[in-house]
Amino acid sequence: MDKNIVTIVSGLPRSGTSMVMKMLEEGGIEPLTDNIRKADIDNPKGYYEFERVKKLPEDTEWLKDAKGKVVKVLAELMKHLPDEYNYKIIFIDRNIEEIIRSQKKMLIRRGENPNKVSDDEIKMLFNKYLKIMKQHIEKRANMDVLYISYNEVMQNPLGSIKKINQFFDGTLDESKMKSAIDKKLYRNRA
Repeated sequence: MDKNIVTIVSGLPRSGTSMVMKMLEEGGIEPLTDNIRKADIDNPKGYYEFERVKKLPEDTEWLKDAKGKVVKVLAELMKHLPDEYNYKIIFIDRNIEEIIRSQKKMLIRRGENPNKVSDDEIKMLFNKYLKIMKQHIEKRANMDVLYISYNEVMQNPLGSIKKINQFFDGTLDESKMKSAIDKKLYRNRA
């Protein structure tokens, strides 16, 4: 793997980004995390977050430490990644209804109102937002992106792992990547 590239895992919240971070770690790419947000019932294998990412675009100094590693960046922050770095991005798509169901369960566990916005409105906003984010990524010359479906990973793990490994020029350990996929955690099906 090119040590000058920053590898990014992105997608909507609850789309499977933590699982893909774990897959890449098992495959051989060191994650950039701070372990501030601990594993819980919603993400029993951990969140794989790095808090400084949330300070984009004001704080970009951490990116020099991300070269040769993988870091999770939520879709909404992708537009703030600076041009002076080159990025390999795995963008996770997931059935929108499953994302909404997962987010609602998470909000209920946190004691928050899961019905502030209707499901139809959220679905429309998510779809519009994803279209805008993907157009932004594809316009940037310094971003190489692979789109992976969470649902496909759950249905055909080996096929998805092979796609990811090809994206990284065959440098990842596919058997270890498979061990990161826990189908018992696929709890919010459409």
